[in-house]
Amino acid sequence: MVVWGWSPILITALAMVGFIYEWEIWVIAPALGVILVIGLVVAVVRAGERQLELLSMRLRQLAGYFNRRFMGSSSLSIFAIIDTLFNIDDPQLWDWARACDMSARVFNTWCDSFIDRIEGDTRTGRFRIYLRTYLNELWLLNSHYYEFVEQFYEIAEKVEIPPATKDQYSRFAVEYNTFVQNFRENVAELRKVARTEIEPPSVKLARELSGVRPLQASQDGGSYL
Repeated sequence: MVVWGWSPILITALAMVGFIYEWEIWVIAPALGVILVIGLVVAVVRAGERQLELLSMRLRQLAGYFNRRFMGSSSLSIFAIIDTLFNIDDPQLWDWARACDMSARVFNTWCDSFIDRIEGDTRTGRFRIYLRTYLNELWLLNSHYYEFVEQFYEIAEKVEIPPATKDQYSRFAVEYNTFVQNFRENVAELRKVARTEIEPPSVKLARELSGVRPLQASQDGGSYL
């Protein structure tokens, strides 16, 4: 109340003093107006800071969720899905899958470093200072990741892949697209509050395989909040 209500408290106190001492209204009116304007400006600035803090927290959660659900040893990692192509008797696919496996190691290292830096700057209170940098890096990380998603989709539409792999990709697409929608919303809000440059449509949705019945969002994925 003291933090947010100092302006009306001060205006009330000044008005009471003016009433007690019988000051003319034109004497205290300018002072009351100035206090009111300053109070409104401070309230708007603090509201913006609070919203930016919430959006920063949301970005940290999204980064952690991406790393936990779509990287490392997760069964919903696109690289884990690509590994199932070794079950197909196709040497060309094996060569591509091996190249993706090498890329997965780079991605995992990048993600681990990314999360470590976020956690370190969160502990020291510097995350908001580097908010734009972390937003850009998560966007870049996801954009490169999406390239492998798109490559797998194009292969799966041309080559007969095992039903288990189709099912695994379908579950991935549902959960990944939920992440994308949340990331888009965070990007859109940050454009308004922090005037960042990334546009929501640049975060692309994974395409669903044809001939596969749509799945509902998995219940074990947890929530960002």
